[in-house]
Amino acid sequence: MQPLTLDEIRRLPAVVDLMTAARAFGLGRTLAYELARRGDFPCEVHRIGRLYRIKTSNLLHTLDPSHHTAPVGNP
Repeated sequence: MQPLTLDEIRRLPAVVDLMTAARAFGLGRTLAYELARRGDFPCEVHRIGRLYRIKTSNLLHTLDPSHHTAPVGNP
Protein backbone atom coordinates (compact mmCIF):
# COMPACT_ATOMS: atom_id res chain seq x y z
CA MET A 1 0.00 0.00 0.00
CA GLN A 2 1.36 3.42 -0.97
CA PRO A 3 1.84 6.06 1.75
CA LEU A 4 -0.56 8.99 1.59
CA THR A 5 0.66 12.18 -0.05
CA LEU A 6 0.46 15.53 1.73
CA ASP A 7 -2.38 16.53 -0.62
CA GLU A 8 -4.31 13.37 0.29
CA ILE A 9 -3.74 14.03 3.99
CA ARG A 10 -5.00 17.62 3.62
CA ARG A 11 -8.30 16.22 2.28
CA LEU A 12 -8.84 13.88 5.25
CA PRO A 13 -11.42 14.60 7.96
CA ALA A 14 -10.26 16.43 11.09
CA VAL A 15 -9.62 13.14 12.94
CA VAL A 16 -8.54 9.80 11.50
CA ASP A 17 -8.08 6.25 12.72
CA LEU A 18 -4.71 4.69 13.45
CA MET A 19 -4.47 2.80 10.17
CA THR A 20 -5.05 5.95 8.11
CA ALA A 21 -2.35 7.74 10.10
CA ALA A 22 -0.06 4.72 9.78
CA ARG A 23 -0.49 4.82 6.00
CA ALA A 24 0.59 8.48 6.00
CA PHE A 25 3.87 7.37 7.61
CA GLY A 26 4.24 4.24 5.51
CA LEU A 27 3.81 1.97 8.55
CA GLY A 28 2.20 -1.46 8.62
CA ARG A 29 -0.61 -2.46 10.96
CA THR A 30 1.43 -4.43 13.49
CA LEU A 31 4.12 -1.77 13.89
CA ALA A 32 1.54 1.06 14.05
CA TYR A 33 -0.35 -0.59 16.90
CA GLU A 34 2.87 -1.47 18.70
CA LEU A 35 4.12 2.12 18.48
CA ALA A 36 0.74 3.50 19.59
CA ARG A 37 0.62 1.16 22.61
CA ARG A 38 4.17 2.16 23.61
CA GLY A 39 3.49 5.87 23.10
CA ASP A 40 6.09 6.01 20.31
CA PHE A 41 3.88 6.71 17.29
CA PRO A 42 5.40 9.56 15.21
CA CYS A 43 2.66 11.99 16.30
CA GLU A 44 0.22 12.35 19.19
CA VAL A 45 -2.36 9.56 19.45
CA HIS A 46 -5.57 9.82 21.46
CA ARG A 47 -7.02 6.62 22.86
CA ILE A 48 -10.76 6.49 23.34
CA GLY A 49 -11.65 3.15 24.88
CA ARG A 50 -10.21 0.62 22.44
CA LEU A 51 -9.95 3.13 19.59
CA TYR A 52 -6.92 5.15 18.55
CA ARG A 53 -7.55 8.53 16.92
CA ILE A 54 -5.14 11.06 15.44
CA LYS A 55 -5.80 14.68 14.52
CA THR A 56 -5.08 15.30 10.86
CA SER A 57 -3.46 18.61 11.80
CA ASN A 58 -0.93 16.63 13.91
CA LEU A 59 -0.15 14.41 10.92
CA LEU A 60 0.45 17.43 8.74
CA HIS A 61 2.59 19.16 11.35
CA THR A 62 4.76 16.05 11.81
CA LEU A 63 5.15 15.34 8.09
CA ASP A 64 5.39 18.97 6.97
CA PRO A 65 6.70 21.18 9.81
CA SER A 66 6.15 24.29 7.67
CA HIS A 67 2.40 23.49 7.75
CA HIS A 68 0.32 25.70 10.00
CA THR A 69 -3.35 26.35 10.32
CA ALA A 70 -4.87 29.78 10.65
CA PRO A 71 -6.80 30.38 13.86
CA VAL A 72 -10.55 29.99 13.45
CA GLY A 73 -12.27 33.26 12.64
CA ASN A 74 -9.23 34.95 11.10
CA PRO A 75 -9.12 35.63 7.37
